[in-house]
Amino acid sequence: MENPEQEKNNYTDIILSEEKTVKLIGTAHVSKESADYVQKVILEEKPDTVCVELCNTRLDSIQNSDKWRNMDIIKIIREKKALLLFVNLILASFQKRIAKKFGVQPGQEMINAVNSAKEIEAAIIPADRDIQITLARVWRGMGLFKKLKLIFQLLLSLGSSDDITEEEIEKMKQEDILKSILTDVKKSHPEIERILINERDMYLAEKIKTAPGNNIIAVVGAGHVPGIKKYIADNTGKSLDELNILPPAGKAGKIIKWLIPAVVLVLFAIGFSMGGKSAGTSMIWFWIAANGLFAGLGAIAALAHPYTILSAILAAPLTSLNPMIAAGWVSGLVEAFARKPKVKDFEAISEDILSIKGFWRNSVIRILLVVVFTNIGSTIGTMAALPLMLKVIN
Repeated sequence: MENPEQEKNNYTDIILSEEKTVKLIGTAHVSKESADYVQKVILEEKPDTVCVELCNTRLDSIQNSDKWRNMDIIKIIREKKALLLFVNLILASFQKRIAKKFGVQPGQEMINAVNSAKEIEAAIIPADRDIQITLARVWRGMGLFKKLKLIFQLLLSLGSSDDITEEEIEKMKQEDILKSILTDVKKSHPEIERILINERDMYLAEKIKTAPGNNIIAVVGAGHVPGIKKYIADNTGKSLDELNILPPAGKAGKIIKWLIPAVVLVLFAIGFSMGGKSAGTSMIWFWIAANGLFAGLGAIAALAHPYTILSAILAAPLTSLNPMIAAGWVSGLVEAFARKPKVKDFEAISEDILSIKGFWRNSVIRILLVVVFTNIGSTIGTMAALPLMLKVIN
């Protein structure tokens, strides 16, 4: 039976066996009270093991504050991870600005848990699924238009914490940060909640109950507590291997990726055969103009270097016909060489993400903006060019 203090702090005892007990602490990610409470319980209880709602990547970022210095932005672009890193920065920005309103460091309760565990020499277990796997599973489960909607919603969230209401803040204390940001998208795409919340509840439950030691304290967001308790109690979750699998890219996406270039080439052939050289040439120019214009506008929106803008305009008409290359990757690499980031840019990332202006001021983040905005522009350009080309044939 939970006592009033346990109930107030989402503090739950779970008996796994005669020897093994888990003390589950549900915290508010933006609450100083929660952060202090976590430290107090761990130092008093002196558990064998402390599980935290962090993946290895996020635990490393807490323990290694200089990680940004070692980032290879060129490698990130070449490995097609620019969008993933950009999304991570937006999520970090949102959480840091909310935490600033409360006068605490983002994830302070997790920092306190890790530091307290070190103080008593307890084992530290990062119990959450890797953020990259979680986001990749969300991304691959969405169609093209929902992906675009998600990107725009995340961009809009950059300024959303500045005018957030007290009611929303109170709700956020009990919710997962990812879930809070993606609430509107979740309404039209229920799979997001399954991946962000339910699957992670299963993952956390499995990692916690299999953690070493007999006396375990697990520190998680309050929104995960009911799910974790459920999956530990009834063993209805999935294995860690199942939850870590990256689903293959959707067949529809693969088909569209190759279908659009094929359709465009067929339209060129039809234009030349039915309308002659004049019609075919007009279609080619429509294709070049629409792709180049919108890709260039995307680079301009990212405040890219003039050489980068030119590269976006020149690359988009060609890369849109090649499913293996994206215009944003080309312009991103040009931007990286034209304005090579300095050490101070990497060091300033954690501060620059606190403001919208900072996203454009920081050379590293601006490269990511160039990649994302150029690709969005190129996609819009392709969609705009097709009806113009069909009009020439008609």
